[in-house]
Amino acid sequence: METNTSITPAKPFPSRSSAVENCPVCSILVAAYNASAFISCCVESLLAQTQEGVEIIIIDDGSTDETLSIVKDYERRYEAIRVLALPVNHGQAYARNQGLALARGKYIGYLDADDWFASDALAHAVSTFEHYPQTDCVLFNVHEFAEGKGFSPTAFLSFEVMSGKEAFVESLTWRIHGVYMARASLFRQYPYDESARAYSDDNTTRIHYYHAREVRTCSGVYYYRQHATSVTHQVSLRHFDHLKANLHMKEVLVSWQVSDDLMARYENLRWLVVVECYGFYRRHHALFTPYERKRALALIRYAWRTIEPKYLLLQNRYKFGYMPLHGSWSLFRWQEEMYFTLKKALKR
Repeated sequence: METNTSITPAKPFPSRSSAVENCPVCSILVAAYNASAFISCCVESLLAQTQEGVEIIIIDDGSTDETLSIVKDYERRYEAIRVLALPVNHGQAYARNQGLALARGKYIGYLDADDWFASDALAHAVSTFEHYPQTDCVLFNVHEFAEGKGFSPTAFLSFEVMSGKEAFVESLTWRIHGVYMARASLFRQYPYDESARAYSDDNTTRIHYYHAREVRTCSGVYYYRQHATSVTHQVSLRHFDHLKANLHMKEVLVSWQVSDDLMARYENLRWLVVVECYGFYRRHHALFTPYERKRALALIRYAWRTIEPKYLLLQNRYKFGYMPLHGSWSLFRWQEEMYFTLKKALKR
């Protein structure tokens, strides 16, 4: 198993007149924003793939560091790389959609700019697609990497194959992950959800699974880098994009007229995120500006108002700290303040 973060391309890529240029097997989208510390490792892992016909599309999302110059240098040296520079930062989903418009591969996937693939990862995924014509999504084997801690496999549900609907249900609580490659037709019909700058790519994954005939796993390894500068670890208003993305996913489920059971599963998940976001706000509100505090509370309140208590489990409806209390926003806030105060005190 490869664990090297310094990867050398296996061989130079051929010219644009080759099959790679004319008919790529797969296209990998890399949305990069201020990723100069990691982008070389990411790109070199793609150049080192044993799978032939890999198209690499890098979208610089308005970086203010050296990211664009680094990837432009790769583009000059390797014909399989195409770089798209966005003048303004729009967020990951928007950036990926700009790259998606250029993609020509039979299969499409992504690689975050701070992560990397094992050299045979794409070959394993493509082989799975070719052996199982009914399979529309193939999940990679995800291993986490943390500085000072090394590598560790992630604790997701182990499976070989599921129906698309089964995979969708398991993705609601992320018992299975969303690091995958899909047939291009699925991406064309359902591009990345841009309802929020962060977290809305979760919706895209779930939508792809829902509409897939089969979802399978492969043994190709995707290395996921844990670091403090990622969006999910930052104290900012971006954290509350989770609320906006979840609400949009609910609107999609309503439009699909899914069963009450499925809606209940998702509404309970959404409610737990509302409570978590209030806890996040309470822990970090001193770091926000007055405008940011007002905006964060407005996002939490709107999400709170759109929750349908009839779908909530008893423990999510009557447990202190989780009661919706839809009659009064002030009462709900008092409950949350008391709940998180007590929770902090009990940890001491």
